[in-house]
Amino acid sequence: MNQDRSVAVIGPVLVIGTGLIGTSIALALRRAGVDVLLEDLDPGQAQVAAAMGAGEIAGPTAEPSLVVVAVPPRHAGHVLARASSAFPSATLTDVTSVKERVLADALALGADPVRLVGGHPMAGREVSGAASARPDLLDDRLWIITPTEFTQAQHQRAAHRLATTCGAYPVEMSAAEHDRAVALVSHAPQLLSSVLAAQLIDADAAYVQVAGQGLRDMTRIAGSGSALWTDILGVNAEPVADVLDGVINDLQRAARALRSVATGDLASIDVVTEELQRGAVGRSRIPGKHGAAPSAYAEVAVMLADRPGELGRLFAAVGETTVNLEDVRIEHVLGRQSGLVELSVQPDSVATLEEALRSRGFDVRG
Repeated sequence: MNQDRSVAVIGPVLVIGTGLIGTSIALALRRAGVDVLLEDLDPGQAQVAAAMGAGEIAGPTAEPSLVVVAVPPRHAGHVLARASSAFPSATLTDVTSVKERVLADALALGADPVRLVGGHPMAGREVSGAASARPDLLDDRLWIITPTEFTQAQHQRAAHRLATTCGAYPVEMSAAEHDRAVALVSHAPQLLSSVLAAQLIDADAAYVQVAGQGLRDMTRIAGSGSALWTDILGVNAEPVADVLDGVINDLQRAARALRSVATGDLASIDVVTEELQRGAVGRSRIPGKHGAAPSAYAEVAVMLADRPGELGRLFAAVGETTVNLEDVRIEHVLGRQSGLVELSVQPDSVATLEEALRSRGFDVRG
């Protein structure tokens, strides 16, 4: 469905649930000049959101044109049904990360099927709560829209305009397709990250001390709130379990091969090689910048002292060249007040950038 990104959603919009996502949506709507009303079971969270400029606390006479339900998946169906009864002409949508169960619950509890359209902005942070919200959190992110077979066109358009008004790009899927997709790219990775991080609990402190950037990358999302993720995983249980079964089978195959290698069957290492190669092929399918085909970048490594202004000085130097930075990664060096900054650039730009940085006194590593 093509949408005019210049047309803002028509307010007022009632946001029920003023956590990270709900408040970020409210802030983005206010940025676009849309009137926003706020509601939360926790009055303190709603007050924080209001104080941040996300909108006004909803009163008993609120009459929104659109209701956004931003509560945990297990409760979203009930809240959607209640909103359907309270606001009989409003478009009803949610932003939970599970769609099939939420929409089914809402319909079973009496939500108006013609006004109901699911949604899920593909954005988030490792921190939660209204205070962590940002008006730009949804900018340039995908926002999956999951209309039901009963959703009327005007309410479907309202959901699209909500996404575009918040700076996101709407993409339509069925609820079942959505749940299988997020099980693969979001929900199972969360659990895998947490399980890996949990291996560190009883590990020798000396082992943990030598952890590098790879482990940090793989366990970054393990710091996310367990209560919310327990709810998400419980509601999307079967698709997530299907993904985990595939991962477990491959890991067990690799483990058996490694034990065979350890006992002298050196040929079994081919199984491990195959898993590593398959992983590289799979990773190559992850979209690149702006959703384009993945690109192979080269790295320019620069050692910087860990003190104020150094990173800004590096970026200023890069800005004086004709080289475009594709990505940046920082790895702090164990036991030293310094960090290795890896600048991702197009391969044909490496020599130009290295020469420019060396001429400005930077410690460029070969």
